[in-house]
Amino acid sequence: MDYSDQFRVINQMMEKNTPPVCSYEGSDYQQRFWDEGQRAYEDAVEAIALKRLLPEQGDLLLELGAGAGRNTSRYRSYDRVVLLDYSRSQLERAQRRLGDAERYIFVAADVYRLPFVDGLFDGGTMIRTLHHMAEPELALSQVRRVMALDGVFILEFANKRNLKAMLRYLFGKQAWSPYSREPVEFAELNFDFHPKAVHRYLREAGFHIEKQLTVSHFRVGFLKRHIPTRILAAMDALLQWTGAVVQISPSVFTRCRAVGVSGEAAGDGFFQCPVCGEVLEGKGHDLHCENCGAVWEYRDGIYDFRINKH
Repeated sequence: MDYSDQFRVINQMMEKNTPPVCSYEGSDYQQRFWDEGQRAYEDAVEAIALKRLLPEQGDLLLELGAGAGRNTSRYRSYDRVVLLDYSRSQLERAQRRLGDAERYIFVAADVYRLPFVDGLFDGGTMIRTLHHMAEPELALSQVRRVMALDGVFILEFANKRNLKAMLRYLFGKQAWSPYSREPVEFAELNFDFHPKAVHRYLREAGFHIEKQLTVSHFRVGFLKRHIPTRILAAMDALLQWTGAVVQISPSVFTRCRAVGVSGEAAGDGFFQCPVCGEVLEGKGHDLHCENCGAVWEYRDGIYDFRINKH
């Protein structure tokens, strides 16, 4: 069996065993949801939470679910940022937003099969992304694999045990319980999670939770229409610290520390083949895996490691 035949067989096996991915390829999500969707309040309070949770300095940060780069400029404390998203078109939007600064590396890939060597990053964020994960434990285990020991990981998740859901359940307006630990899929590949379930996912993946903030307490259309954003954001900022005790907001931010044992790549390894795990040599060009024969495209400043492209 030659390399091309071998790769086709491996590819078929991996596609069968990989969880489904929510792709925003070709979507106008950034414009429709953020720029025109009256989300200035949500954006403002998330910026406050990130500022409170990010470390003062760092070397290399992995931004998982980077999309069009809405949050990327907020990671100024890191020397370099890798923007990872499954959608190439969203990364192209991020390029136009951020420019061609060398501190940014753009990667199209599947979070369940991250194309990086073990222990590479000393920082990571996953904002408004876990809620698309059908298998969050697997996703978080991949994140932990590529994090260095003691690295800081900031995770945001959609909270099923929020005040609105609890009231709707109390008055018989929704069938699912906000108190049960299993995720609720309210739309295809859109999940809300119980805080204690997410805490367990993180512990089992090898993360220790250091701090927790609750965010978007006033995510109500009437309030956003009638109260200035800066006032709502200031009120939210006062309540975010309550997340250490109780979590009833629709969004929860956690700052975690990578603990336990972290793998280390030999030499200057950066990328690895998402099919077989072989370290890939070089940057700035197509990457060829000497082990399984896969060739991973580099075009217009974006590395493409999406398996179903082959």
